[in-house]
Amino acid sequence: MTRYFCHEHPDILILETRVVDARPGGVVLERSPFHPGGGGQLTDRGLLRWQGGEVRVAAIEAAGDGRYWHLLADGVELAGAVEARVDGEFRSMMAQLHTDTHILNALVFQHFEGALVTGAQLNEDGTARMDFDLPDADNDRLRALEPEINDVIHQDLAVRYAYVTEADARAERGLVRNRSVAPPPSAEGTIRVVEIVGLDRQACGGTHLASTAGSRPIRILKIDNKGRHNRRIKIGLTGETSR
Repeated sequence: MTRYFCHEHPDILILETRVVDARPGGVVLERSPFHPGGGGQLTDRGLLRWQGGEVRVAAIEAAGDGRYWHLLADGVELAGAVEARVDGEFRSMMAQLHTDTHILNALVFQHFEGALVTGAQLNEDGTARMDFDLPDADNDRLRALEPEINDVIHQDLAVRYAYVTEADARAERGLVRNRSVAPPPSAEGTIRVVEIVGLDRQACGGTHLASTAGSRPIRILKIDNKGRHNRRIKIGLTGETSR
């Protein structure tokens, strides 16, 4: 994983950049404001504009050499200067959901003896789900987390970022929270850590809010038993932000 432009400059959604490689229906950009997705987060939506028109970015594909192909909605072949425009509403929804899943994750980790995540997915309809290794959990106790999650949102806790070495990440209990996978290290061998100040620190490569009050309240929509060990908790955004 590289240090994405959107990690370093999360508020810049429109960027003048250049095409450095191209094929029909795809480009590699010199710099890109788009988050490529991964770890359950969907790829940013948006457009590329140039002097001759505009085209929707349909998907982003890792090339395996540290570069990302921006796959376009038609077979146009671009060159030179372009303007990349991220869909701000969709980015905001992903950031809200991703921040809220961190809150859910933190509270489950605290209240259920360090239970680990076994899967996660953010959805374009404003819902998300997280799967936890919770073989003996009482579903009513899990449902009872909803007001605590919304209290954390209302508290307006700052969200901060840091990079730590892979060894330090693995040495800190609970920093790598997924049972089976961890965020890949950046080119210099560090792992990005997302901190909700006063609540939680965990490794993550997604996009998040600047503070928790930027999220709308959430509801716990459903809890399912998925196999002998897994509990799946589905949440959804509702209402207006708390500020």
